[in-house]
Amino acid sequence: MKKRQHPSSPAASAPFVAPQSFTDADAALAQVRRIYEASIAHLRESLHRFVAGDDVQPRVRACYPFVRVRSTTVTRADSRLAYGFVHGPGVFETTLTRPDLFAAYYREQFRLLLANHGEPIEVGTGAQPIPVHFALTEHDHLEGHLDSARRDRFRDVFDLPDLSVMDDGIANGTFEPAPGSHQPLALFTAPRVDYSLHRLRHYTGTAPEWFQNYVLFTNYQFYIDEFVRIGHELMNDPQSDYLAFVEPGNVVTRRKGLPTQPVDALGAPPPRLPQMPGYHLLRADHSGISMVNIGVGPANAKTITDHIAVLRPHAWLMLGHCAGLRNTQALGDYVLAHGYVREDHVLDEELPLWVPIPALAEVQVALEAAVADVTQLQRHDLKRVLRTGTVASTDNRNWELLPSRGAASSPERRFSQSRAIALDMESATIAANGFRFRVPYGTLLCVSDKPLHGEIKLPGMANHFYRERVNQHLLIGIRAIERMRDAGLDHLHSRKLRSFAEVAFQ
Repeated sequence: MKKRQHPSSPAASAPFVAPQSFTDADAALAQVRRIYEASIAHLRESLHRFVAGDDVQPRVRACYPFVRVRSTTVTRADSRLAYGFVHGPGVFETTLTRPDLFAAYYREQFRLLLANHGEPIEVGTGAQPIPVHFALTEHDHLEGHLDSARRDRFRDVFDLPDLSVMDDGIANGTFEPAPGSHQPLALFTAPRVDYSLHRLRHYTGTAPEWFQNYVLFTNYQFYIDEFVRIGHELMNDPQSDYLAFVEPGNVVTRRKGLPTQPVDALGAPPPRLPQMPGYHLLRADHSGISMVNIGVGPANAKTITDHIAVLRPHAWLMLGHCAGLRNTQALGDYVLAHGYVREDHVLDEELPLWVPIPALAEVQVALEAAVADVTQLQRHDLKRVLRTGTVASTDNRNWELLPSRGAASSPERRFSQSRAIALDMESATIAANGFRFRVPYGTLLCVSDKPLHGEIKLPGMANHFYRERVNQHLLIGIRAIERMRDAGLDHLHSRKLRSFAEVAFQ
């Protein structure tokens, strides 16, 4: 490929913007936008020139914007807050990305810091390079071809993703800043956020922009089929609070009476469903509902929550099937988890087993009330179909086949000693990652079999069970989200999920 000399090649690095102080959240956000957009434009222009064959000078670099807070006291405005303040004296900062996607979130974090500390915040160009992969949008297309020599040179010209700056040490509570360096202001650095945004597109088949602040997870496609039916039903209701319904491939259905948007034309049904397809009921303030079929197993549950966590949702709930462990349970009964036995193993390194995963009263109350709302049962009648207790999650789907006769430790014995009332493969992982990432969580399962008591799903019984229970179960999950949304964020976000040396961002 012949190289062309560009007559007026731009500088290799994007313009540096020195830190400036702000006492207004909107002004600070506007500065973040300016820095980020200039950096991204520089990377995109340089990348297009490189692919076209221009002699782009090394090294092309653009850096993320950052926000910084300085504090000289442990005093804060309101000790009842779960977030929005730094924990003590020091310099706290974090890199920022995608202000278009996180505008409302960043504005609120800036507002709280300004209100709680009475000191300005600083915004400027940071030192963390933006990997060129993260400068491209979902619909960017590069025209051109790179031969092997030019592909090799690509790494010398542009910054690539660096996994060493994407770990979850802050969230895990293991991060130790170097002497004299700043302390973290958020759980995730900008490169870690960008990485997860790209992963969400891959796993769910939908753009991260569609995700709402309340998320339902399920382990069965039956629930998704019902959610799709409800979503389209709501789109035919001109009075619905939901504005649009989005399916994999970014296929958008607008509510009846609303005009289509330019982005709608970019969607197309995928030739096959992605690994963990996502569906989204949109509200104007992003307080709608996203639902993801995570499939079977704790690995999927960890993978998807690792990435959705960067969107900072207000709550996520697990709705799925489980094995009932008590003889008094009937198929179709509900289980509200208030504790977890973690035999899923996927989070043992990040969150040691000695860490308790507490039940969150705000979520528990919403789920129990939602069961009563939908079933129209109260008190003792409600107790006949709803049981609260410990849920065990295992990574061994065939735990029943383990040789256990005479063994000192067997699954049955452990489940009995833990007082577990139900068993599945995902709930403990969803809850543990909610705890780890400070996202309010809850679990409501439906008993679909009782293997310890000889009741396994038979084809006819299973079909009847699914028809009878899936719609009701999903309506309960939606109603629980409505209750949490109506109660307000001050009620939902709990100090129980925050440590004594916590980051300020929600």
